[in-house]
Amino acid sequence: MRYVALLRAVNVGGAKLPMAELREVCGGLGWENVQTYIQSGNVVFDSDDEPQLLEAALERAVEQRFGFARPVIVRSAVQWTTYAAGSPFPAQEQDQPNYLLLGLAKAPLAAGAAEELQARGVAGEEVRQDRDALWFWFPDGSGVSKLTPAAIDKAAGSPVTTRNWRTVCRLQEMLAGA
Repeated sequence: MRYVALLRAVNVGGAKLPMAELREVCGGLGWENVQTYIQSGNVVFDSDDEPQLLEAALERAVEQRFGFARPVIVRSAVQWTTYAAGSPFPAQEQDQPNYLLLGLAKAPLAAGAAEELQARGVAGEEVRQDRDALWFWFPDGSGVSKLTPAAIDKAAGSPVTTRNWRTVCRLQEMLAGA
C-alpha cells in the first residue's frame, strides 16, 4: 500500500534531519519506493504494515539515529487523495496556496477542535474541519497568528503537523507517480 509520512518539526530548532538520511532510515525499516519532498519531513513510500505501526517504527528509528523525538503522522494514498481533492477554501488554493494549510493530528480530532481554534483566530484567519483534517487559512501568514502549534495541539487533543497547499498537491503527484 502507498503512504505519506509527515514528520513534525524537523530541520527547525536544532533538529537536523537530512532527507537522504531519512530515506536511508525508511529503507532500513523495509519500506519500498521511498521518496522525500523538501526538507520538512515528507515521505512517500510503500509498505504492507498498518499506519500506527509505521508511525511508531519511524518515531523509534528517528530517535535512535538522530537523537531527538518527533511525532510521525501517516496517511494512506486513499486518504491523501481526499485532502488533495480540495479544501474548504477553494479560492485560497489558487490565490494563496502557501497560506492555506492542511493540519493532520496523530489521534482522532477532539470534538469541537475547529470551533475552539476559530474562536482564537485573528485578522481574518479561518479554521475548518473536514473529516479527519483541520484546514487553516492565514491571510497574513501563520507566523503572526495566535494559533500556535501548542494551541492547535491542545485543541486537537494530540500533536498536529501542517503542510501548505502546494505541498499537499506535490505529495499527491508523488503518490500518483508523477
